[in-house]
Amino acid sequence: MTQNPVELVIFDCDGVLVDSEKICVKVDAMIMADLGCTFTEAEIIERFVGSSTEVYTAAVEERLGRRLEKGWQQQYEHLYDAAFAAELTAVDGIAEVLRRLTTGICVASNGDHAGIRRSLEITDLMSHFENRIFSAGDVRLGKPAPDLFQHAARSMGVPAERCAVIEDSAYGVQAARAAGMRAFGYCGGLTPALRLEGPGTVVFDDMRNLPELLATATA
Repeated sequence: MTQNPVELVIFDCDGVLVDSEKICVKVDAMIMADLGCTFTEAEIIERFVGSSTEVYTAAVEERLGRRLEKGWQQQYEHLYDAAFAAELTAVDGIAEVLRRLTTGICVASNGDHAGIRRSLEITDLMSHFENRIFSAGDVRLGKPAPDLFQHAARSMGVPAERCAVIEDSAYGVQAARAAGMRAFGYCGGLTPALRLEGPGTVVFDDMRNLPELLATATA
């Protein structure tokens, strides 16, 4: 049966457009140690990559056995800023992919608008996404809920069945499936392929293959 052609490709940001996940895991481990709750890097990858701020905060509070004050993460933002300024690069092959795609594109990330823009500007990808950036702060629930992807599709005027989502986390592909969109799970980063596999999902490890995968998915 022929599927609807893809009219909109929705990209996650961290780990899909920018190679930030390894940097974030290191900084997250430093922050959690400073708070007094130790998580290993393996635990951080398993539990937090692609998660929302609410999921992250709840897990830290559970391990600490106490509540954190609202906005607690702001005191640590300078650590991410410094690490990104020194180390952040675009995901290998993504600039070529963005030049080749002929469909509409946008970004939908659990990060905040300022952080998304910072990452895209550092890696010289901002020109591809100006005025097409969507954040979990725009909706009631971030990933793994479908709200963010649904909001992005509505804003771009494209029905869900004509959208493809490019994700690198289990939370992200779960959100894409829940939104009724085709999911493409990129396993070239920290998340193993096994955690991305599932119904309606194509798993791949080389970003340069994405245009062909999208074309095949619409055949």
